[in-house]
Amino acid sequence: MINDLSVSDMVKKFGNFTAVDGVSFDVPAGSFFSILGPSGCGKTTLLRMIAGFEEPTSGDIEIRGGSMLGVPPNKRPVNLVFQHLALFPMMNVAENIAFGLKRRGVGAAEIKKKTETILERVGLPGYGEKQINQLSGGQKQRVAIARCLVLEPSVLLLDEPLGALDLKLREQMKVELKKLQAKVGTTFIYITHDQSEALVMSDRVAVMNKGRFEQVGSPQELYGKPATPFVAQFVGDNNKWSGKVVESDSEKVILLTDEGYTFQTKPHGACVSGGRADLFLRPEAMLIEPKDRTGLNVFEVTVKSILFDGANSRLLTVTKEDHELIVSLPQNRRFDHIEPGNEISVGWHPDSGICFGAEE
Repeated sequence: MINDLSVSDMVKKFGNFTAVDGVSFDVPAGSFFSILGPSGCGKTTLLRMIAGFEEPTSGDIEIRGGSMLGVPPNKRPVNLVFQHLALFPMMNVAENIAFGLKRRGVGAAEIKKKTETILERVGLPGYGEKQINQLSGGQKQRVAIARCLVLEPSVLLLDEPLGALDLKLREQMKVELKKLQAKVGTTFIYITHDQSEALVMSDRVAVMNKGRFEQVGSPQELYGKPATPFVAQFVGDNNKWSGKVVESDSEKVILLTDEGYTFQTKPHGACVSGGRADLFLRPEAMLIEPKDRTGLNVFEVTVKSILFDGANSRLLTVTKEDHELIVSLPQNRRFDHIEPGNEISVGWHPDSGICFGAEE
């Protein structure tokens, strides 16, 4: 398989501070690869090194098999789409898209043809004469991407490109970008702190923390089989319990939580008998008033409030020891009878828990 991008042992130091710390990854041709992490984790620095705006302290970057070390940004087969799209307001859509082609000395007839073709591909046919201020946020987004794609880069880098859009448009653009990438077939490297963006759009996601990759995998792997406590907490919503490991083997862990509950679950990291452990539990793994309690961990909670959000509605609950838990309201059963102040039982299957030995 040909990789459009290969990064090996990438390190970037600013004085004594290490922003990127030994990162390696490969991105196969034509894939959508996201780097997900909190602000300050080093993801934008990594992107800027790929684009050529920062020189790595050590390590190598290869695009389509050729090393990019020492190659200036304008000579690299990459283009970068920023959050602030940097479209030229005094030029119309076609002129914005043609800007890079003109600088390359492409002839007028070919520019016209390429501009019209790329507008078709990004779903904006006939928009060439429109002024930038006549476009919606999502249309501007597509023009910015078209301006990059018309130069036929091997890799398109996107740095939080949906950050400035309102929520409804952002949801829409996630689907649009995924469809666009599949249609044009260009390799997308996408930087975001928004886990929903990364999970919805990507073929593979790298979760970055403190300059390193904690885990690289498919969205399903990161969500269902997190490799570290950081990934478990950062990807998706979670309830967390801490406690002491009473018993442990390769198949199960018995955890006595600090609140006094005894839970059986599965180990994901090394859980040593007598040691401390953290247990993570997805809101959708919690069953409300389970009819069959066989094999479940069951306990009582009080409903503090109902967090209504259509299909994603949830309960904010609390145990008698004041431990807050979020519980998803499933769509296939009606729970209209539940009100704030009610006491209800919740249960979860041992396979649903994600348990790691506590980090010192």
